[in-house]
Amino acid sequence: MVSVTPEAIRAARERIPAAFRDMPQFVVEPLSELLGVPVVVKAETANPIGCFKGRGTWLAVAALAAAGEVGEGSGLVVASAGNFGQGVAYTARARGVPLVVFAARSANPAKLAAMRRLGAEVRLAGEDFDGARAAAVEHADATGWRLLVDGRDPLITVGAGTIAVELTEGLAAGDLPPLTAVCVPVGNGALAGGIGRWLHAEAPGVRVVGVSAERAPAMALSWRERRPVETERADTVADGIAVRVPVPEALEVMFDAVDDVVLVGEEAILDAQRELEAVLPFTVEPSAAAAWAGVTAGPRPDGAIAFVLTGGNTNRSE
Repeated sequence: MVSVTPEAIRAARERIPAAFRDMPQFVVEPLSELLGVPVVVKAETANPIGCFKGRGTWLAVAALAAAGEVGEGSGLVVASAGNFGQGVAYTARARGVPLVVFAARSANPAKLAAMRRLGAEVRLAGEDFDGARAAAVEHADATGWRLLVDGRDPLITVGAGTIAVELTEGLAAGDLPPLTAVCVPVGNGALAGGIGRWLHAEAPGVRVVGVSAERAPAMALSWRERRPVETERADTVADGIAVRVPVPEALEVMFDAVDDVVLVGEEAILDAQRELEAVLPFTVEPSAAAAWAGVTAGPRPDGAIAFVLTGGNTNRSE
């Protein structure tokens, strides 16, 4: 079993397809003027699936295929709000692996369509993501197909950590200003955990701040209490971070890899989405905007700050 270490993250980077590596990272002048310090965006949307998930899903699915756990006659089962499912579908199609994705009945139609275009069989089950996840577990048990859970497989976290490798390379090259913090949205926690593991080892002066939605606070509560805390609801416009049942494995990494987790409200997320789309050449989904909402909700930083733009897969009718 791979551990989420800086060594594993460094080694994994070259195994990720070029289409998902070296995403744009640059100072955004209008946001810097607004905040009073340099603001760096790491835009993980300029790739075939429009989000960061392709890094870790490629590593995880490729490893399962190489080990013979999945293949033409034995497929994968996942639950997804949309972006994780697209990442798995992209690799599964490339490897000839059958895939069934369970999504909530309320899932974003654009994301459902995208998963189907990539060859996944998409089934709707449950009123939210965790309801869909329960259906995925049941289906995997019934069929014997391999269940892949976002945040449980360490390679997913390792893949997310390669984002931070590119940030530190930019710092070393002088392409980015010295950073005081990096803000990331927190869904299941794999992104925050992977980025935190790398930065704490390679750039220990940079704080890692996770951002959750007030209406989906399970991960923030769990991080603060150092144990999984489930909530009754996860009702937020930021569907990619709408988690009410934490993944323990992802939390374990987060506990020592993340310096803080803050909560932001629905209005702040939507305001951040509009603000980002006004100044960036990218579409911004609400889950991605949560990171910028977290930056602006807190005290003004005393140095440059970065945030990860995790996805741009919106329902165009929003």
